[in-house]
This record gives sequence, structure tokens and C-alpha cells, in this order.
Amino acid sequence: MRTRPNFSPSRRRALLALAALGAPAALTWAQADPAAAAPAYWPSKPVKLLVAYPPGGVSDTVGRALAERLATRLGVPVVVENKAGASGMIGVDAAAKAPPDGYTLVLAATSPLTLSPQLVKAPYDPLKDLVAVAPVMTSPVLLLATSAAPEGDLKTLLARARDGRQPLRWATSGSGSVGHVMLESVKAAAKTEIVHVPYKGGGQPLQDAVAGHFELLSTNAASAVTQQIKAGKLRPLAVGAPERLAHFPQVPTLAELGFPAANLASTFAVFGPAGLSPSAQSRLEMEIHWVLAGPQMRERLAAAETVMLRLSAAQLQAQVVQEAELMARVVREARIKAD
Repeated sequence: MRTRPNFSPSRRRALLALAALGAPAALTWAQADPAAAAPAYWPSKPVKLLVAYPPGGVSDTVGRALAERLATRLGVPVVVENKAGASGMIGVDAAAKAPPDGYTLVLAATSPLTLSPQLVKAPYDPLKDLVAVAPVMTSPVLLLATSAAPEGDLKTLLARARDGRQPLRWATSGSGSVGHVMLESVKAAAKTEIVHVPYKGGGQPLQDAVAGHFELLSTNAASAVTQQIKAGKLRPLAVGAPERLAHFPQVPTLAELGFPAANLASTFAVFGPAGLSPSAQSRLEMEIHWVLAGPQMRERLAAAETVMLRLSAAQLQAQVVQEAELMARVVREARIKAD
């Protein structure tokens, strides 16, 4: 008596699909792209969303809110794991080296792909080892004075530092970050010595800024930052953004102050490893866009002082390439080096 094969439901569906295609065509289809069969049943297990920065920052806050709502859309848990360090490069590298099965993604700024590799040798090829899945947000970068800084606007503080009356220590989220480029651009344009104080993310430097451990801090706009400004603990001097912020209309952009090369904002997006199945990639892009367009996420983004980035994955990928070319020129002209 012959034993009937005990195929799983998913296996039976796959065999039926192959039969419908016809044997030769089915073999070609299966051999050409083994991952192509998976998306029909993807996801079947939890998805890991790496956040390339420590807990407490704007990317962590938005990433956790995104994961919670994305899990509802996908029908499986989306687990957030903070993998910080090297200005986001450690988390991005982990995603680049993950299997391209759609189960490991990373939320990061574009700078680990466009800026950091201009300063240090990256353990990944930023334009070949990763693929854009979906844009998330643009976050303005605020330049803040702490209690350690004397009164006055940015130009006054720079003049005092240039005269040797008041040294300036400027903290950022790390070497090779957008804040680092802002610092070096201001330093070069103002011909002023500024000491860089690099951290490994955005949470801890905010706490140290409130404690007055340095004079200046560049950080992404966020509700926690706004709270400290309203409490009088921090003083906004300038913002990196296309225009002044509605919450702080009195704060000029860095371009208005004569530092156009420093007038930068942070773009955050979800990336995956190269070779990600087109079906899984398009499903993720659609679901992330859906989540971000919902009223709850719009409110969360607004509370974090960020703006939803309305681009397709293809447009984002093109922007990454263009931004990499721009950052290479900025780094070269400003002679920026990693600390």
C-alpha cells in the first residue's frame, strides 16, 4: 500500500501553482528566484526592525510606533531591536548582512549610506548591499545652546570663540552624522575653532546638554527637545531645515545666518538587504505608507516635530545616490575628517 505524502497546506499550494504553470516553466521560475515563492506566504514569522540608534531618540520613538501598527497590518509581530553605534553604521551593517527574506529591516537616517562612508571605511557597500524599502520622515536639526554657553546668538558665540574668550564644545550624535557635517561647515565658514563632542546616538547628549556638559548641541527636533526648550533648559540658535519651523518661528535657518552648507535636515527611512524579494519589498512599502498616512502616526510624527516623507522607494533610492554625491563634495570641500 502506497503512503500518501503528508504535505503542509503551503506546500500543497506551491505544488498546485507549479502544476498550473507546467513543469518546464515551473522549474525555470523556481530556479531563477527561489525567494519568489516565499512572498505568497510572507510573513509567516516575526519581522525584526532594527533601529540604528539608542533608545530615547526620535528614530526610536517613531520606530516603535511604526512597528506596533505595522504588526497589525502584517499579522505577525514586528520586533524592534536597537542596534546603535558608529552613527548608525552598525545597525545598517547588520541589515546589509541579513538574509534577504524580508524578516530583517533597519530604520536609519540616510547618512550611514551617504555621509559616514565618506569619512570611514564602511563594512558594507552603501549603494550595492542595501535597498530602499520605504521613506519614513524628515527631521529638522536644531542647534541649541546649553546653560554652559553665554548669552547671545550664534554669531556672537562664534565671535567670542574666535577671540579666545569662550571655547565652544559642540555635541553631536556621532562622527559622520549630519550634526557633524553641520559643525564642520560652520567651523570652516566662520574660521572658528570648535571642539567636537561625538556621542553614539541622540538620547544621552540631550541629557548631558540639559546638565550643561558642553556649550552647543545639534539634535533632531523632537518633543523631548521642545520640552527642554520650553522649560528654559536649552536655547535654540538655529535650525537646519528648508524654512523656519512653525513651533519656533523666531529661530532662523542656518542658511539665513550665512551657513548654507550647514543647513541640513535628517532623512529617515526603512532599508533592507540587497536581493530582497520584489514582492516582499512592494508589500512592505505599501504597508508602511499606509501606516504613516494614518491619523495616529501623523499625530506621532507631528509630536516628534518631524514630517512624513512622501516618496516612493524608487525615488528614495535615487535620492540616496544623489545625496551620496553631494556629501562627498561637502566632505571634500570642508575637509571633514572622522574624529
